[in-house]
Amino acid sequence: MSSETIFDVAGRQAELARLEAAAAAPDFWDDPESAQAELQQLARIRDGLQPITGLIRRSADLVEMLELAAADGEDPELEAELSREAASVRRECERIEMQSLLGGEWDSRNAIVEINAGAGGTESCDWAQMLLRMYLRWAQEQGFETEIADEVPGDVAGLKSVTFEVRGPYAYGYLQAERGVHRLVRISPFDANKRRHTSFASVDVIPETDESDDVVINPDELRIDTYRSSGAGGQHVNKTDSAVRITHIPTGLVVSCQNERSQHKNRAMAMKVLQARLLERRRSEDQARVNQLRGEQQAIEWGSQIRSYVFQPYTLVKDHRTGCEVGDVMAVMDGRLDALIQAYLQWKGGKG
Repeated sequence: MSSETIFDVAGRQAELARLEAAAAAPDFWDDPESAQAELQQLARIRDGLQPITGLIRRSADLVEMLELAAADGEDPELEAELSREAASVRRECERIEMQSLLGGEWDSRNAIVEINAGAGGTESCDWAQMLLRMYLRWAQEQGFETEIADEVPGDVAGLKSVTFEVRGPYAYGYLQAERGVHRLVRISPFDANKRRHTSFASVDVIPETDESDDVVINPDELRIDTYRSSGAGGQHVNKTDSAVRITHIPTGLVVSCQNERSQHKNRAMAMKVLQARLLERRRSEDQARVNQLRGEQQAIEWGSQIRSYVFQPYTLVKDHRTGCEVGDVMAVMDGRLDALIQAYLQWKGGKG
């Protein structure tokens, strides 16, 4: 770990000690609102320090074991064990280094992801489903939990759209790298003449809300419709009106959820997604006002092709924002996105 990271750890430890001392003071709860905010900050710093201090301990233990192994002479089994531990420490160090690039207000939150097939019919629907599998595999590798809230199947294959939640530390911070239009170039399995096709799908990523966001929704401003699910899920969801569609009348935002067996659960998930979309809308409006004052134009992200995945005539994944290229397209489709995400976070940090 770099000296800069060590210095940062020392600074965080000092801030943690200060907050712990403040929380132990007799007058700490005289101002409950301020006290609650400081406790939340204390918890964030403690949670952030835990993996770093744990990694420092593991690194020190590894150095000690290497010194003992060198003194004891050759031991193939011990060498193999130390090699595995060194690789594990390196991976954890890379993960923490990537996480250090995440300092945004919402970066530590869970994420809600929506994938929509673009023009191109079955080809684009199949591409949307391939992207869903890629993100679910990535989330699994990270130890994150996922839950599909809503999916609309394609007419022949794939998905017209899908919305899912990713729960885990910094899920939104990582997945914000995926927001935009994704382009696929391949020989179509749906074309009898085996011609090369180009397909597009859009990915939107928004942070999940929490109690501090103050997203108030007036029930009188909602239109709630129930209908029969069209997705997978067995006989129950397909034979009862368990699916829920909520329309927020003032903004025109529409959110659907149909993957749960219970209408109550579908409604709760739809409300969660609606709250997140309203928060994102408010944030976008605030940013637009800032850009107007600065005399800047907002990027039209929907029209921006952020990444291309080429299967033929060669294999390559290229991120057009960062210039990052990965030759093993199948590894990327299997969820190995770390190089692309890290390049985006470094590029974003350089822009800031």
